[in-house]
Amino acid sequence: MHLTSAPLVAWGNAWLSGHVGLDDAVDAVERRSGPNLIGTVPPGDLPFDSGVPLRAALVRLRGLGLSVFRLALPAWGDPFGLVGPAELNQAAIEAQEGVLVQLADRQTGLVPAADRRGSSYVGVSWTPYPANDALPQIPDLPEAERRLKLTLVRVAEQLQGVDDVAGFAPAVHRALGDLGDSGTPLLAHGYPPRAHRVAAQAERLAKVVKLAEPGSGRGLSAHQARLRTEALRELDAAVRRALVAAHTAIER
Repeated sequence: MHLTSAPLVAWGNAWLSGHVGLDDAVDAVERRSGPNLIGTVPPGDLPFDSGVPLRAALVRLRGLGLSVFRLALPAWGDPFGLVGPAELNQAAIEAQEGVLVQLADRQTGLVPAADRRGSSYVGVSWTPYPANDALPQIPDLPEAERRLKLTLVRVAEQLQGVDDVAGFAPAVHRALGDLGDSGTPLLAHGYPPRAHRVAAQAERLAKVVKLAEPGSGRGLSAHQARLRTEALRELDAAVRRALVAAHTAIER
């Protein structure tokens, strides 16, 4: 799962918690996604000019009382991690990700989009949106890890004999192995080992969900296809909750 929002949340929280310096945090984020610009057109909830570089934007946000970054990983029909209003939710659901930024007097949502200019420049632009002043309903890390494990067992049982997902076919095994070759941890300094473990497990299973997404199960009956779709949707929800819980578990 190649998320743009996750590195900003992980390294932003590590910086706010004093585990890394600003330059290290910005460098870590931009190594993954290229240059990041915050405060894009159309104007959003932040008093920025269009396209403020990430380093300068973080300094300005700190001056506005920035205290925490929160990851949102919504899906259609499941606005997980979001708090409204509708404009923010719609944008984040379409992007399938977003970040909630807690400031001194308000909360703001940031939604990423690919920023491509010409043939060589690839980066990220973040559009800010007003966010409701509410906390998202997020499970704690032990609960999210437990749900992920139970869901995986249940999904494997549901798909027993349906198609190759039940046994994680050789192609899926190869994909899981490939994930371990990057050598790049999902989380930053300051996250506990359990959070690193859960994030890594969730990313592996997100890859499985993507490889086995509906439409790839050819030759299935209508009943089998429905079981498969429901099982993968359940696993996807557990994966997204585990990733968000892991990114919330910074040691302060």
